[in-house]
Amino acid sequence: MNRLDALKSVIASLNSEIAALKAFDFDALVAATATKERSLDGLHDVTRDEITPEVRALVEEAARLNETARAYVNLMAANVRRQLDQVTGDIAAYRRPAPLRVA
Repeated sequence: MNRLDALKSVIASLNSEIAALKAFDFDALVAATATKERSLDGLHDVTRDEITPEVRALVEEAARLNETARAYVNLMAANVRRQLDQVTGDIAAYRRPAPLRVA
């Protein structure tokens, strides 16, 4: 797989991850993430030739999509936090406990 193909695969995988996040489809998310990781591994095997405008554009697109996916994950986490706060009535009830102090 050459650099362009690997980057295009990363972009396709990120689009699949975003679609899976939107649909709350865990199996599709796992599959898309695995494909993305394989594609990223393929980028390590390519030569360090000059970065062309096409490669730069693909890298920028991948970075933008990665930030979009991260935003979805953060929104989902915030939603879960809000719902847990509502259920418990105590904001700190489910969060990391304070470290134990030894006297």
